[in-house]
Amino acid sequence: MKDDSVIFIGLDTSKLKISVAIADGARNSEVRFFGDISSEPASVASMVNKLSRRGGKLHFCYEAGPMGYGLYR
Repeated sequence: MKDDSVIFIGLDTSKLKISVAIADGARNSEVRFFGDISSEPASVASMVNKLSRRGGKLHFCYEAGPMGYGLYR
């Protein structure tokens, strides 16, 4: 993937896990289920590192509920 491309990452948060979906930045691109990860900070950091290796800018969107606030901070 090119460095000037964009990857959108959607996060559905809960107390024990985060479900992750990704889509390339092109309009009408396919949204793919990336998988479930633990809600532990180390798991989130590992997921970000893995996705950043693809190149491009990462844009995150998360559920703005009680579990999403800690993730944002």
